[in-house]
Amino acid sequence: MKTLRSGAAAAVLLAATLPVITAGAAHAGGDGEVERRGSCSGTADWKIEAKPDDGRLEVEAEVDSNRVGQDWRWVLRRNGNVVDRGTSTTPAPSGSFEVERRTRNASGEDTFRFRAVHEPSGQVCVARLTI
Repeated sequence: MKTLRSGAAAAVLLAATLPVITAGAAHAGGDGEVERRGSCSGTADWKIEAKPDDGRLEVEAEVDSNRVGQDWRWVLRRNGNVVDRGTSTTPAPSGSFEVERRTRNASGEDTFRFRAVHEPSGQVCVARLTI
């Protein structure tokens, strides 16, 4: 059996201990809805979706930690500008929270960024979506 060199072993160990934030591919629905999903820096997952709605854009972001009673600070941005910010607590029984907002639908693409932080654990969720 071959052994790993110390440099390769260190790289494997380092990769295993770093938090990973992943994003899935965007999925488009028939009604113009775009959705993305991914993982936070800890065990929670995020989802963000946006769709046209009566001349506006409806944006919904969700964090699912599977832990009831967690307080998360969050901010939603559209094209770099703050749409809203707040604090949400994960309710029973799901252990997840949602933020839903409607914004104006200007011409061209709109990029939404949702960032949520659970300060006690240091866990961070960052979701991005362009519609």
